[in-house]
Amino acid sequence: MLSNPASKYIPFKPFTQDFSDRTWPSKTITKPPIWMSTDLRDGNQSLIEPMSVERKLRFFKHLLQIGFKEIEVGFPSASQTDFDFVRTLIDDNLIPDDVTIIVLTQAREDLINRTAEACAGAKNAMIHMYNATAPAFRKIVFKMTQDEVRDFAVAGTRMVKAAMAKYPEVNWSFEYSPEVFSTTEPDFAISVCNAVSAEWGTSAERKIIFNLPATIEATTPNLYADQIEYFCRHINDRENVIVSVHPHNDRGTAVAAAELAVMAGADRIEGCLFGSGERTGNVDLVTLALNLYTQGIHPGLDFSDIDAVRLTAEYCNQLPVHPRHPYVGDLVFTAFSGSHQDAIKKGFAQQKADQPWEVPYLPIDPADLGRSYDAVIRVNSQSGKGGIAYLLENEHGLNLPRRLQIEFSRAIQRVTDETGTEVNGNAVFDIFNKEYLQQNKPWHLISHRITSSDNGQGGSLFTLEAELGYGEEVRKVKGHGDGSISAFIDALNLPIRFMDYHEHAIGSGEKTNAVCYVELRLGESGTGFGVGIHKDIVTASFHAVLSAINRHIHAGITI
Repeated sequence: MLSNPASKYIPFKPFTQDFSDRTWPSKTITKPPIWMSTDLRDGNQSLIEPMSVERKLRFFKHLLQIGFKEIEVGFPSASQTDFDFVRTLIDDNLIPDDVTIIVLTQAREDLINRTAEACAGAKNAMIHMYNATAPAFRKIVFKMTQDEVRDFAVAGTRMVKAAMAKYPEVNWSFEYSPEVFSTTEPDFAISVCNAVSAEWGTSAERKIIFNLPATIEATTPNLYADQIEYFCRHINDRENVIVSVHPHNDRGTAVAAAELAVMAGADRIEGCLFGSGERTGNVDLVTLALNLYTQGIHPGLDFSDIDAVRLTAEYCNQLPVHPRHPYVGDLVFTAFSGSHQDAIKKGFAQQKADQPWEVPYLPIDPADLGRSYDAVIRVNSQSGKGGIAYLLENEHGLNLPRRLQIEFSRAIQRVTDETGTEVNGNAVFDIFNKEYLQQNKPWHLISHRITSSDNGQGGSLFTLEAELGYGEEVRKVKGHGDGSISAFIDALNLPIRFMDYHEHAIGSGEKTNAVCYVELRLGESGTGFGVGIHKDIVTASFHAVLSAINRHIHAGITI
């Protein structure tokens, strides 16, 4: 690093004139913005392995469940996969009538035409066109003057109108982004947008969306808010303009930038559920929405089953959500500090259902998100005593998933509360064995047989036949699926919702066993784990499923 970074880096200043009459610092947010998810486009482009159509469909359906009405579904002119995905949504009638799909394009005629073609037959579709306006891009990338950049945007808008006219059955709308707005001169950005608005023919019946992206987060959130307020004050026909923001997270302040931008007049926010996106990511919509919720404002999005949202995003993105994510991380409602545990415990003891939420260290009631508070008893090596997970892994080779660590800690808590004593490594394993591995009533596996055949679609169809003990009965069952576990669950014919699966080997050589951890729901129950150990990985997974089911039944879940 340079001893004098000022010799290389110049502080960014968005204004050459004074803007001391800003009003946003005295404003508060009183209602949610319009939300637009870019998970399927901007989030997808950021992945090492972009989503398949199957993963994109799963993500799209979950975004609908959450309540998004505007979803950017792809960049159809840039990718055949994206084009095919948009066509799948339309041809299979998967888009509700009150949902608008958004498709992105550069301001080039061939790309615009291809983009409009992808949306043919949709009920509501929006073309989102962009071109870069910032000085560095004008000078280095495109070598264009301000007038040429402005004319380019207007010409692109004209092409969009012509392309839309080819498909009159679609209820079209238009979004324009002066890309890299965050480092564009404010007056120039306004002049480009005014020219685009005039070409579009903005009116009460034909509103336009101007997206003002912090494509590169170049300065502090308060200066971005100044840019947004200045734009809102000076753009023509403001009442017929929807001002949208798309903050990136280069400086780690995208959430603050988005919130201050709304205070400054923005109507709409674009981002991804957990902040996926190029480089450092887009703004995190989950955090924004739940920040509002903790201030008594319903965001209009449903995160009452936050674990299911996280699992969907992790599966589709193939990226983990950080365990310390403000509302969603595995450990966010887990306190390792004794003083924290004590304060939270006392807070819960005094909290009344009909009173405002006031539990120390917890800004939101975990139950509102379908979560629970778990005080994990964990002693680190510095105290001379190993934690629960450490003991199980180092003494018994069991590498528990984080959520299972949290769940199992409740069983340890019960024992320590009842005995008032500490537990050693052997006691921890004995409790684990009783809680998970010996869960063989009422269901237990007697025998099973698996066969596979061609499913006619390039894959395999698994058929399972098994004998199961149920109490004193022996039941013969049969099921089918695209894998051994799915065939087993099909054979059980129970209201099972499979949530998560982990496996690993323990031991070595001839003594090697497989251990499986399964997380599932039974009916309307909360999630719960089961664990199975066997020399055969498939058999171990079946034992784990039955362990989870039996634990649910013992907890009082009726089927």
